[in-house]
Amino acid sequence: MSGEIITQIQQILMHQEQQISELSKMVVQQWSEIDLLKKHIRNMQNEIDVVSETAGRLSGASEKPPHY
Repeated sequence: MSGEIITQIQQILMHQEQQISELSKMVVQQWSEIDLLKKHIRNMQNEIDVVSETAGRLSGASEKPPHY
């Protein structure tokens, strides 16, 4: 191989290494965001469950018995 071809291959490899590094950083950032979103969803689901239970108790207490 000529020196020019080796230089081109080295440049391509350096570029690919840089892209892989950037993509890896992006994946780490996205996983952090996904984990945070999962936490928010769990918190919201817990709040929905509490509101649903409270609403169920309140509506059950105000209903008339079936014989009315």
